[in-house]
Amino acid sequence: MTKVIGQIESLKQIRTKLTENGITEFNSIKDIKVHLSNFKSTEKQILIDVENDINNQILHLSKQLAYNQEFYEKSRLEIGKNLNSKISSLINKVETLQSAQPKFIFSNFFKKLQIKKTEIIRKRLEKNYNRVVEKKTSNLSSIVQKISQELDELARNRDLIIANRSKSKISNALRIKNVLESLNPLIAGAIGENLVVKELEKLPDDYILFNDFSLNFNPPIYNRKNNDRIFSIQIDHLLIAHSGIFILETKNWSKESIKNLDLRSPIEQIRRSNFALFVLLSNASEYNYLSLNNHHWGEKQIPIRNVVVMINEKPNEEFKFVKIKTLNELNNYINYFNPIFTQSEINRISEYLRNINI
Repeated sequence: MTKVIGQIESLKQIRTKLTENGITEFNSIKDIKVHLSNFKSTEKQILIDVENDINNQILHLSKQLAYNQEFYEKSRLEIGKNLNSKISSLINKVETLQSAQPKFIFSNFFKKLQIKKTEIIRKRLEKNYNRVVEKKTSNLSSIVQKISQELDELARNRDLIIANRSKSKISNALRIKNVLESLNPLIAGAIGENLVVKELEKLPDDYILFNDFSLNFNPPIYNRKNNDRIFSIQIDHLLIAHSGIFILETKNWSKESIKNLDLRSPIEQIRRSNFALFVLLSNASEYNYLSLNNHHWGEKQIPIRNVVVMINEKPNEEFKFVKIKTLNELNNYINYFNPIFTQSEINRISEYLRNINI
């Protein structure tokens, strides 16, 4: 199987766009396509999930209310019991004082004073009985009241609450859907490029494939034929084989896209990349950076062949210096050429390209 280096460029762009928009739940193109095709059910599921959340909230609050009401009632009873015990103690104290026989005249005065004081405390407790109970259980009463109000609010405005809670989630789902739909051209590209990689992986183990091969040139390479300068190139797939180097551009285009004058010509793009790569490798070969084995007739040429791989439709026309192939035709075309490089030369060329690939 072909040795593959690097990830296809369309997938990188998709991941970047998703990350920029805070979308992290998708692990593959398949996940994205399934999500888009099931979007209507996604909206329904959001409403169902929110309704279930509210049902769970009501159940939880009902349990909290029952527990706190029971605790509230028990606390009232306990506090009342303590108050009644204090009142009984005060009554018993008065009775004890009244039945006591003082030994001295002054003792009788202090006894009456104690009885009066005890009676005042008892009457105060009896008068403020309910107020004391309410004060000591006020926190529990507030909790019970608050939970009751929440339950009442959920019961009275259930539909409105479901709509409001779903609104932000549905809005976010729509935002994600719009982002994913905007990625359709990249998704189509990623699907096409992935199919090409899978096809090229069927080639022998000694082939080496670079995905998303990119170079910057400083100074730029002057292209005399077009009278312009090439500052950078980006190649979908760069295959190093025994028969030479193949520049492969993948297009997952429809018939309409092929006829669209606004889309950049892949022919111009691939020929531009070819020229820059030719200059680069020629210089590398001249300075012996590649250490290619020389033939006794002279220095070997490094053939660079241009292929545009069309996944769906392909034009009927032929083009100079560029072959247009379907996916099914690709490997047969690559295998058509006679080998000129040894395995060690393939490895040296690949290592050189790997070191300069940005």
